[in-house]
Amino acid sequence: MRILDAEQTRAALGYVAIADAVAEVLERRAAGKTTAPPRGVMELPEDATLLLMPATDGDIAVTKLVTVHPRNGSHGLPTIQGEMVILEAATGRRLALVDGGTVSARRTAAVSLLAARELAPRRDAPMLVIGAGTQARVHIEAFREGLGVSDVRIHSRTRSRAEELAEHARSLGMTARVVDDPAEGLDEVRLVVAATTSTEPVVPVGLADDTFVAAVGAYRSHMAELPGALLARSPVVVDTLEGAQEEAGDLIRAAGDGDFDWSRAMTLERVLQGERPRTGGVIVFKSVGQSLWDLAAGRVLAATVE
Repeated sequence: MRILDAEQTRAALGYVAIADAVAEVLERRAAGKTTAPPRGVMELPEDATLLLMPATDGDIAVTKLVTVHPRNGSHGLPTIQGEMVILEAATGRRLALVDGGTVSARRTAAVSLLAARELAPRRDAPMLVIGAGTQARVHIEAFREGLGVSDVRIHSRTRSRAEELAEHARSLGMTARVVDDPAEGLDEVRLVVAATTSTEPVVPVGLADDTFVAAVGAYRSHMAELPGALLARSPVVVDTLEGAQEEAGDLIRAAGDGDFDWSRAMTLERVLQGERPRTGGVIVFKSVGQSLWDLAAGRVLAATVE
């Protein structure tokens, strides 16, 4: 069995490769070839969560064990830590033990990349990233790699972290600057990523109608990055309906306030099957994650280690 640390896991997981694998896994799911039970969730101290996420497609099986500690930044520790085991489904032979935090980060950004490839009306305009943590970083990398985005504006409540992320974007060959107000320059922005754990909306309402928004940070029912006024006028695509109804605090709150109806939500799987949300308005993609995305990353990794 191969054991890959965070750096080795990162090197084996290109964003485009994962995005393509997610599309393949969803095809296999539609054909009844995958199994992904609801993820196990256990609350931990300090507003933290332990997640257990298994999945299989009959060829391989994966189990990811991760912890999410939103307050770890103040302790100098990563927010997400964990491991993922990849095994041969028919025999149980362990193929690899890889860094689960790296898998979580990169597959989340790759799912957003896949959604943007399918849904974003424009890819030739600047990108706005709200947040300056791991997900903000990997989304910049993924959109640079998969969409060719070259200009990014970054907003974070901690300016020093935003400046560090802007420097990383510049190291990728991008133009990057920090903005004090996320509403600054919205007439130019056409791609938005929200990657925070905010309990109040952070995405500006006044986005142009041909803007694509990936909201990935609010992963618990009391969190919300998307304002109800934006959801009221926007087509909404979710990574999975069951996950969104359980954990997407933005949509749960908006539904309770009458700004959103779950009947309007379309899944990414349906989009890949050729359906499209109604035209007009900002296109919102809401992702809370599920083990099928880990399975997709596992397929990429299994091809690397064998």
